[in-house]
Amino acid sequence: MPFDKLRHALGPDVAPWLLALPLLVLAAALAEGLVQTFVRRQGYDWRAFAASMADALGRHAVDLAGVSLAAPVLVWAHAHRIQTLELSSPLAFVLLFFGLEFFYYWYHRAAHRVRWFWATHAVHHSPNELTLAAALRLGWTGKLTGTGLFFAPLVWLGFPPTAVFAALGINLLYQFWLHAPWLPRLGPLEWVFNTPTHHKVHHASNTEYLDCNYGGVLIVFDRLFGTFVDLRDDVPPRYGLTTPLLTHNPVRIATHEWMNLARDLRQARGWRARLAMVFGPPGARTATTPSSMRIEEARP
Repeated sequence: MPFDKLRHALGPDVAPWLLALPLLVLAAALAEGLVQTFVRRQGYDWRAFAASMADALGRHAVDLAGVSLAAPVLVWAHAHRIQTLELSSPLAFVLLFFGLEFFYYWYHRAAHRVRWFWATHAVHHSPNELTLAAALRLGWTGKLTGTGLFFAPLVWLGFPPTAVFAALGINLLYQFWLHAPWLPRLGPLEWVFNTPTHHKVHHASNTEYLDCNYGGVLIVFDRLFGTFVDLRDDVPPRYGLTTPLLTHNPVRIATHEWMNLARDLRQARGWRARLAMVFGPPGARTATTPSSMRIEEARP
């Protein structure tokens, strides 16, 4: 989560409190594991917990390098913005919230339906248990693949880049608690907000639950665009990838889908097949790929 951008955007009065957020998030994830292990005695995958922590540290190290495929586009969008929208009124914050939520929906949908983005996002879906620690497993290559491009329209429309990515940080922070599958349904709030129940479905690898519930804070765009799926009493969610990833090696976790993509590109016949593999959906088959070489990669 971009806590540094949150601190910068919210100012010196609020910034010191944000320094504690990573520690609070870690404490909550750790507490969940301890309760599961010693109170509920239901078992907890501590190796997966360690792998998620290693992934978070690795992502932070990569972020410190400052390399971002989207950065030049964001700079251009800010330089050529059609107006300057100051966050000086409640309406401006409302517009930023809904605008961010809209573009986050399309980013998240692309992260599942475009293999180039899925190669990073698959890391988030790799845990075979849904836990608070799993929320921190986001992969190392997001900035290297240009995920920030999805939010460039907000910068071009006039919102300050720092405010846009601070809002994205808050959006991701909201999603942390959604990874607690032990939380119950929330009644009428389920119609508007993304909830742990909806996110259980999103993380499930059952055929009935694939590719749905992409919202961040809200679930309304899933309902509008036909990607909402409710939890069924007769289909308990099975977490992880459709082909489970069993390793706890953080390097392997971060790179496994990139390695799969590289292998399939080597085996593909022709540039059309290769482009379809990179920009088509995970698990897609192409007519130019021999049956023995067709993509059968894991999807969420």
